[in-house]
Amino acid sequence: MEVTIHKTTTIYPCTPPFTENHVLSLSHLDTDRNLNLTFRYLRVYFNDTTQQIQLDPYEVITSSLSAALVHYYQFAGSLRPRPSDNRLELYCQVGNGIPVILSSVDCTLASVNYLDDPDYNFAEKLVPDPNDDEALIRPLILQLTRFKCGGWVFGTAVHHAMCDGMGSTLFFHAMAEIARGLSGMKIEPVWDRSSLLGPRNPPRVEFPVQEVLSLDRDSLPYFESGKPAVRECFEVKDEWLDRLKGFLHEQSGSTYTTFEALGAFIWRAKAKASKIPDDEIVKYAYLTNIRRKVKPPLPAGYWGNGCVPIHVQLLANDLINQPIWKTADAIKKSKNIITDEYVRSFIDFQELHYDEGITSGNRVSAFTDWRHVGHETVDFGWGGPVTVFPLSRHLVGSVEPCFFLPYSSATEGKKDGFKVLVCLQEEYMPVFKEEMEKLKHGLSTIYASPL
Repeated sequence: MEVTIHKTTTIYPCTPPFTENHVLSLSHLDTDRNLNLTFRYLRVYFNDTTQQIQLDPYEVITSSLSAALVHYYQFAGSLRPRPSDNRLELYCQVGNGIPVILSSVDCTLASVNYLDDPDYNFAEKLVPDPNDDEALIRPLILQLTRFKCGGWVFGTAVHHAMCDGMGSTLFFHAMAEIARGLSGMKIEPVWDRSSLLGPRNPPRVEFPVQEVLSLDRDSLPYFESGKPAVRECFEVKDEWLDRLKGFLHEQSGSTYTTFEALGAFIWRAKAKASKIPDDEIVKYAYLTNIRRKVKPPLPAGYWGNGCVPIHVQLLANDLINQPIWKTADAIKKSKNIITDEYVRSFIDFQELHYDEGITSGNRVSAFTDWRHVGHETVDFGWGGPVTVFPLSRHLVGSVEPCFFLPYSSATEGKKDGFKVLVCLQEEYMPVFKEEMEKLKHGLSTIYASPL
């Protein structure tokens, strides 16, 4: 399946949002070295060709983008290292815009199963993939691909220093509201990053965040082994998950969320498959929303990075051999540290040690739950996307992330449960698949090994 690129058009704000070039500071969360990357994902939209009035999605997207950029003009800026300390800052120049690529493919969405579990080589062609330098100059690049059936795919490449998933969703919701003809935006965007999430004076680290972060001026935030990695989707049915949670409750007397129970199971399976030496430290990492945790809470329109990383670390031997409920319990208890003090200490640690090279270290397994983030509710007039799918491999310091994703709403017969997208080195995937098989076969086989 060939994707044909027709044109790339720069879309400008419909009204000039400013008249003089200027520089904006980012927050210390935005400039976290782990976020110096482009995040790429796609949304799939079904187009009912039986409707009498047919709108052109490209025209709708570009016109609503032009209007939204009056309020979110920063997306048209360029990121660059600040001379004083090498942190990223945003340079906003009069007359800049956002590149939008128009492409097409000669097949239907149904023929590719609405990209519910896509061929990755094909999916990669539906989302812009800027190199590191281009991603700084153009922190947001969009692509709209028309399919033969009338449906379309909206591909996004956004530099993580600009926003997190919730921040980008605020922007796309603003575009969608304009596209649907609503008067005014429900939530006005707020920039004010350096003051809302800046360091204290003087900075002080009163929570021991340094126990899970690494300092190495010469290291890269994401260490690649050089060995080929693959992505696989696994189904998780409600029955299997309920059974796992029930067993963990029987063993511990505690209840666990899906993120805690399944996360513990998958983390152990990845460590077992990867044959990590017993005495190595492994980490379970996730981002947690702090918008309502900080004091005062962040404004509703704050669209910068509003999450901080949380790490659970264990010896590989303990992770593999201890009962899984203990691992789930460690993940559950890690949520208790999410306070204003933790956030401020993390920010102050970034202030004090940024030039020393802060990374998450090695052996990091990142987990994120996309089932309730709001990606699936962005409606440009065709209803929400039937599929939302990430293509990025780097997340919270991990090169092997795990995403909890809803099934495509266009896929028949898959309303039970959800899917898990796992990135792992290719040589370890067969054993990992064997571990995941245990999830579906009942208590007698699942729990033959320690849980």
